[in-house]
This record gives sequence, C-alpha cells and structure tokens, in this order.
Amino acid sequence: MTLTLEDRAAGCLVGAAVGDALGGPVEGWSPDLIAQRHGGRVHGIVGPWYEDWRTARPVAPYHKGDGHVTDDTLMTHALVRVYEAVRDHLDAYAVAEHLVPDLMTRPRWIPELEAEALPLQRIFLAEKWIVARLHYGHADPREAGSGNIVNCGAAMYMAPVGIVNAGNPAGAYAEALDVSAAHQSSYGREAAGVLAAAVAAACAPGATVSSVVDAALALAKDGTRAAIEAVCEAAGRHRDFESALGPLRAAVAPYDSVGDDYRAPSLGARRPSRLHSIEELPVALGMLVVADGAYEEAVLGAVNYGRDCDSIATMAGAVAGALAGEAAVPAGWAKQVAEASRLDLHAPAAALAAVAREVFALDRSRRRAHEAAFATIAAL
Repeated sequence: MTLTLEDRAAGCLVGAAVGDALGGPVEGWSPDLIAQRHGGRVHGIVGPWYEDWRTARPVAPYHKGDGHVTDDTLMTHALVRVYEAVRDHLDAYAVAEHLVPDLMTRPRWIPELEAEALPLQRIFLAEKWIVARLHYGHADPREAGSGNIVNCGAAMYMAPVGIVNAGNPAGAYAEALDVSAAHQSSYGREAAGVLAAAVAAACAPGATVSSVVDAALALAKDGTRAAIEAVCEAAGRHRDFESALGPLRAAVAPYDSVGDDYRAPSLGARRPSRLHSIEELPVALGMLVVADGAYEEAVLGAVNYGRDCDSIATMAGAVAGALAGEAAVPAGWAKQVAEASRLDLHAPAAALAAVAREVFALDRSRRRAHEAAFATIAAL
C-alpha cells in the first residue's frame, strides 16, 4: 500500500515526539548506567532518573520522563507553526520574523516544567542564541548562527523541512541549510541539512533504509559525511541494538568533539571544524540500519545509547516514521506521550502536510513559469 503524504508526516512528527519522550529521562548517561538505573535496557516510557527531579542536579528543574517531550519537540512544533504562517519555503529570515517571536512572546504548555511558560524559558542556551542574536543583536539572519555552540540544536527540529520537500532530498538539504543559518554553523548546520534530506528521502515511494543512507551520503560534506559512512558501516554488522551500542560509539568517536565524558566536554568541544560531526545524526542513522528501518528497534537503540539520546531518538523516530508511516509508531506510546505532555501530536503533522501540498503547487507553478521563460530565451 502506498503511504500518503499525511501518513508520512504523521509518522515523522509523532515518531519524533515519541522518541524524544522516551529518550528524555536517560539523556546524558551511559548505556551501562542506564541499565543499572532501570534494571536492564529501557523498553518503553520510564520515570525520571531522580525521584526528586525538582532539585536534583543536573536534571532540575525539569521533569524528564513519564512521557514528557523535551525542547526537541517544542522546537519542531514551533517550526511547523512558522510553516503555517509563511505557507511557502522558509529561509533564515523566516526564523527572525516568525520563530523568534513565537519563542519569546507566546506562552505555551511546557511538559518538563509542568506549567505554562514562554518556550524561551525551556530551550537550551544554543537555542536561546537565536533570540539573543536576532531580536537583541539584530544580526543578519543568514549569518546569525556563526559563533554559536556547534551542536545538534538545529538538526533536532529540522524534520518538518524534509516533509515540505518530501521526495526531494536535495531541496530539503538546501532549505534546511538556509533555515539553520540563523541558528548554527559548521557541522551543526550541516547536520540540519542532512537530517532534512534523510526525512525527504524516506518519503519517496519505495524508499528503504539503504536509499535513505545513500541520499544522506550523497549530500553530506566533510566530517559529517565521514561519520555517517563510518557509523552506518559499523551498524551493518549488527542486527540488534544491544550488540551495536559499543561499536556505534567507537565508530563515531573520532568525529565527535565532545569526548567520552559527555557531562565534561573537552576544550575542543562544539567548535567549528570541517573534520568533526555532531554525534546524534550518524548514530540515529546507524540505529536505523541496525533495525532495518523498524521504528521500535531504532528508537529503543537510540534511547539505550545514552548521551544525547533524546535528540538521537528524535531523529531516528522522525526518519523511521517517515519511512513506514504512522502505523509504525506504537499507538500506546503515542497516546501516553500526548496525554502526559498535554499535546496534540497529530495536529502539527496534519497542518504540515497541508502546507506541503500548497508549497508543491507553488513550486510547480513557478517551475512552469521558468520553463516557459527559458524556452523563449533559448529559442527552444
């Protein structure tokens, strides 16, 4: 059965949110510590790492766990709202004109704070940078990302760009690079482009894990390409995430600037480089390879990998969901996450699919106008 655009959009965004919620409570820890804390591998939604999460460091004051989504999903839904406002392709200026006001002026329910607050009060420093640079610093949106912490902050919410460019990885890559220029630089920006391309490739009729990875490798540059290639090669030797946890970390380690101690990054961490890559995207694609595209296995592998596993699971869930549609995402998980987070996980997907159809109609009209003009100019 051919999946519709709506099926793939729902699979992508619901799948990303569920992955985010599963990964949140174990973010920042190692596979061994995760297994020790939970009496084995995590196989579903779990509670907070610390019972006294309101005061326990480094978690406080966020209620991570119990089905709560994190800033990955909050930012993804915010980008969908930008698409709803613009109803066309986005660029760095759309971030300044629409995303920044959304983050700093419109209170929303924040699951981890269990309160209504401005999204700006929840997002990480690398995302607060957008507001500081664009609203207060009046930076050129196309250059605002330069100087920021180089991390996965832009890639983690770039899946909607892939849906708007469904079936067109190169278009998704180019648009995501433009959008993320306001937020990131170097390999952080590159990862945003490649993640969007992977989602777009996953939406193509007959797409497979191999075709998605091939599309990512065809577009990725420098350390990002090398990291994806190394991790996916290692992943191809495994058929279960348990055996892949160590080998995937070893494969990405030469490209990851953070180092083995995730909570104590090296002095060279998160700085621009053509040699480095964020860790999250290659590992997400690697888990997709290990799982042969199966949503549950890919996401659980990402969750149990630890480190920045909410973002890894967000990316793995987005691509796996786009590849197989919403039916691939366990309905029980989706229901629990929606209820616990007090979010409608389906409305953003439906809205994004509608925008994607409008954008495609605009693209077709513009392309035909260009064809006519070029045919006249070239006397064809």
